[in-house]
Amino acid sequence: MLYSTGKRGFSMSSLLKKFRLTDEFLGAYEKLVIEQVIPYQEKALNDEIEDAEKSHAIENFRMAAQMLEKGSCEGEFYGMVFQDSDVAKWLEAAAYSLVHKPDQELEQRMDDLIALIGRAQHKDGYLNTYFTVKEKDRRWTDLQEAHELYCAGHMMEAAVAYYEATGKNSLLEIMKRMGDHIYQHFITEKAEGYPGHPEVELALMRMYRATGDKRYQKLAAHFINARGVDSDYFKKESDNRGWTVWNMNPDDKEYAQNHLPVREQKEAVGHAVRAVYLYTGMADLAAETDDQSLADACKVLWENITQKRMYITGGIGSTCIGEAFTKDYNLPNDTVYAETCASIGLMFFAAKMRELDMDRKYSDVMEQALYNTVLAGMQLDGKRFFYVNPLEVIPGISGEAVTHKHDLPQRPKWFGCACCPPNVARTLTSIADYAWGEQERTIYSHLFIGGELDRTESCGVKIEVETKYPYDGKVSYRMHTEGSRFTFAVRLPEWCRNESILFNGKEVYTTQKGVSQDFRNAAKEEKGYLYLTMDFKENDILVCDMEMNPKRIYANSNVASDSGMTAIMRGPLVYCAEGVDNDGNVLELSISEDGEIRTGSYEKELLSGIVPIKAQGYRRKTTDALYSDEKPVREEVTITMIPYYAWGNRGLTQMRVWMPER
Repeated sequence: MLYSTGKRGFSMSSLLKKFRLTDEFLGAYEKLVIEQVIPYQEKALNDEIEDAEKSHAIENFRMAAQMLEKGSCEGEFYGMVFQDSDVAKWLEAAAYSLVHKPDQELEQRMDDLIALIGRAQHKDGYLNTYFTVKEKDRRWTDLQEAHELYCAGHMMEAAVAYYEATGKNSLLEIMKRMGDHIYQHFITEKAEGYPGHPEVELALMRMYRATGDKRYQKLAAHFINARGVDSDYFKKESDNRGWTVWNMNPDDKEYAQNHLPVREQKEAVGHAVRAVYLYTGMADLAAETDDQSLADACKVLWENITQKRMYITGGIGSTCIGEAFTKDYNLPNDTVYAETCASIGLMFFAAKMRELDMDRKYSDVMEQALYNTVLAGMQLDGKRFFYVNPLEVIPGISGEAVTHKHDLPQRPKWFGCACCPPNVARTLTSIADYAWGEQERTIYSHLFIGGELDRTESCGVKIEVETKYPYDGKVSYRMHTEGSRFTFAVRLPEWCRNESILFNGKEVYTTQKGVSQDFRNAAKEEKGYLYLTMDFKENDILVCDMEMNPKRIYANSNVASDSGMTAIMRGPLVYCAEGVDNDGNVLELSISEDGEIRTGSYEKELLSGIVPIKAQGYRRKTTDALYSDEKPVREEVTITMIPYYAWGNRGLTQMRVWMPER
């Protein structure tokens, strides 16, 4: 397999095959995805789930193949214009699952599906079922709406994943032909335009690394650099084509981030998923080509998102209108959008920002998004999914009021627009690539996940990780080596105010004192990482002990929705109160300003195993009148809180993250 290395020195090769996950927490999710979610989603794509919205995605490929082979097909295209991408994301997730758990029957079904996809490809390399079955004469005429490049990008990602997992290049060859077709159209023939929904940019960078073909990098750069230069392109396209997929407004330039050239964009605007997919491609290209102006633009956009437009849960996108960012500090809790895919995209963006600037803040946000919004996007049994992730739910209003239709109080089985379920699956089955990094002879531990990392090939070491994170802050790294000199770097998370790190029982670092005098020649702290460089020996052990007391979190005073409110976090986990634990009503509750917030015992049978939190607070009882001059009665209560990711698993009930503090 061919890989490039960016000018900044970061290895771009996947560590997926090098990490065997044994973690009790995320390991359970990996097992769930492999054994339950991937088979369930395969059935959904084949329309075999009762009482769930039809997908028809695989059937669309069958019809496209028939159309090319016979000139006609039975039935009609069904689903969204980007329905092909659901198949691609499932293939990518399934490919990663084969790394962890080889399955010959699954692999054969994937091969059969890939063969079907190949049959649906035109002789010139073009691949898209919508334009093969439904709009045969209109391809490349609606870049704004039609998602041709988006679907191509997701299938490219699946192709690279399947090649890396199995060594089989059948899907990669299909997507090389599609990539060549796109290059011919946009570079050789100089067709105008750029993707209406960014995604192909980051995918082309993956194709470039998998194949070594620099044309794919050139094509990614072309789309990134063209965006917004002619900000009226979609308007001109709309005026010329005389047809539409869903009548999008071409004058809303912020929606698709084409209002300005990318290097001039200072705020995250428009459709949140589009935005972070674009920024991921930008950061990747900047790191690969050492493009400082592009890197600077990425840093500005990152700061705007994380300091002014992100929820405490790592959710992004404040409104259902355009599934979009709005304005700084506009973060409503009950009408929030916070699409699961957007937080996954934020993780992608964070991963690429680390290649530009090894700062803990990127992994901090990645962790925040993963352990809260991304995990909340899937029910604990893996069979229901959230598209939208509210921070406050009131049954009878949420999912019912016209203003809250999008904020469902319970997870559905499937969606007509089913982008999120396979996105969760592919993220959780490739978690090693987010947890670990490598730069020359430096190994980075970004996320704290139990397992064994094999870097014998590059650094002469296997690293065994033991932890009960995220419910316990102790993480131990045991080195298995015959003797090797390298640097081990571990993140010092911003959420932890009291951490100690020991090497073979000797103090290396504490939050209060920094690096110990005994290790001043071997260790250093830089941008939130502790670097330890030495000749490691067999059974050397580094132990990080992070204090995990519950903390009150307060929003910036400009966030009107959270004024006078507090939220509770413990480690990376955001907590919430559900009605089922609190006499059915959390709207009456407030947290005591000076009251105790206590960590409960681990409850293995509750919500697949959680540590609840008990907070002293009050219940405020009012009269039945809509408004009254009668002072509410207040009684002391103990508020039970659970991790946000686990909410909505015990039936219809109220839920709240931010609560009044009195």
